[in-house]
Amino acid sequence: MEREVKVRGLILDPANNSPVVILKDVASEAMLPIWIGVFEANAIAMEIEKAVPQRPMTHDLLKNVIAQLGASVERVVITDLIDSTFYAIIVLDVGGEKVIVDSRPSDAIALALRTDSPIFVAEHVLRSSRSVISSREVEEEWPEDLGDELSGRSY
Repeated sequence: MEREVKVRGLILDPANNSPVVILKDVASEAMLPIWIGVFEANAIAMEIEKAVPQRPMTHDLLKNVIAQLGASVERVVITDLIDSTFYAIIVLDVGGEKVIVDSRPSDAIALALRTDSPIFVAEHVLRSSRSVISSREVEEEWPEDLGDELSGRSY
């Protein structure tokens, strides 16, 4: 089983100054934080804010290549959590056939945002993650978001 999630936002982990993307379960108040790199956080932040770069960024390029090949992103799925590392796939529709591409979660999320594709998390990942938190915990433990850090604006 999979649970649909939405990107709740980006925050900065005060313990280690690492960016964290927060995924919120659409059917509950549960949220899943995933620690990501600064460049990936910037790519996600730019799409959240609908900022348009002068030249296509890597995720924009990937979106354009997929479209030019006549394919589309059906969905992305955070599939596993092994030794504190999250795994993801991108499910493409290529002429009616499903093609599954291995991906880092941050790249899959950045692409999903650019293609308006749904994001899912495998239920066993939500159950096994010790980092599943509530909305209140996000606001209390990690009050600072990355808006100012990455792009000069808050979202």
